[in-house]
Amino acid sequence: MAKYICVICGYEYDEETGDTENGIPAGTSFDSLPEDWVCPTCSVDKTQFEKQ
Repeated sequence: MAKYICVICGYEYDEETGDTENGIPAGTSFDSLPEDWVCPTCSVDKTQFEKQ
C-alpha cells in the first residue's frame, strides 16, 4: 500500500487507512478514489498529490 502527499498542504493519503471521515474505506487505492475526491484539508483535486 502506498502513501500520497498533497503538494499544497502536506496532507497524507495512506491507502492502508483510507479517508474514513469522508467515506473512503481503509484499503482503497489512490487510483480508485472517486474523481470528485479532494484533499480533506485544502480541497485541491487528486492531481496535486505525489506518491511517496
